[in-house]
Amino acid sequence: MRTCEIERSTKETEIKITLNVDGKGRADISTGVGFLDHMLTLFASHGRFDLTVRCKGDTYVDDHHSAEDIGIALGTAFAKCLGDKRGIVRYGSMILPMDEALIMSAVDFSGRAYLGYGLSIPTEKVGTFDTELVEEFFLGFVRNAGVTLHIKQLEGSNSHHIIEGAFKSVARSIRQAVSIDPLFADEIPSTKGAL
Repeated sequence: MRTCEIERSTKETEIKITLNVDGKGRADISTGVGFLDHMLTLFASHGRFDLTVRCKGDTYVDDHHSAEDIGIALGTAFAKCLGDKRGIVRYGSMILPMDEALIMSAVDFSGRAYLGYGLSIPTEKVGTFDTELVEEFFLGFVRNAGVTLHIKQLEGSNSHHIIEGAFKSVARSIRQAVSIDPLFADEIPSTKGAL
C-alpha cells in the first residue's frame, strides 16, 4: 500500500497530512479555511485518495500561508508515497464539465516541477476565500510533488464552478497517473531509468 504521513511546522502553520493513494476517497479535512476544506474533500473523493489534513495556521492574518503550505505538504506526501514511481502510468488527463465551466487538466509525474495555470476566475473571493490562492496552492503542490501540471479553463463564468472543476479534474488526472500499469508494474516509466 502506498501510504505516508507528513508533518510540516513553520512559524505560520502546523500541518499534519496522512495520504493513501490507493484509498477509497475518504476525507477528514480541517484546515481552518472552510472553502479549502471543501475543495480537498472533493479532491480526495474524485481521486479515490484517503486523505487526512490538519492545519493550524495564522488565518487571523489571512488564508495565504495555510493554502500555500497545505499545497507544499500535500505535494511532499505524494512524492513520499510514490517513491521511485515504479509501475505508475505516469501521465493523466481529464476534461471535466462543472455546469457552465469546462476544465482541462493534464499531469506528468516526471520529477520536474511546472505549473501551467490557465484559470481566469472572475471574482476575487468565493465567500471569504481569496481566489488567487488557488494558484498558490497548486504551485506549492507541483514544486514538492515534482510534477508537471497544466490546468486550463475552456469555458466558465462562475468562480465556484471553475475552482471546483479544477480540483475535481486535477484529482482525476492524478488518479490516472499514479495508477499502477499492470504491463509495466516492475518498471520505472522513463527511458532514463529514473524519474
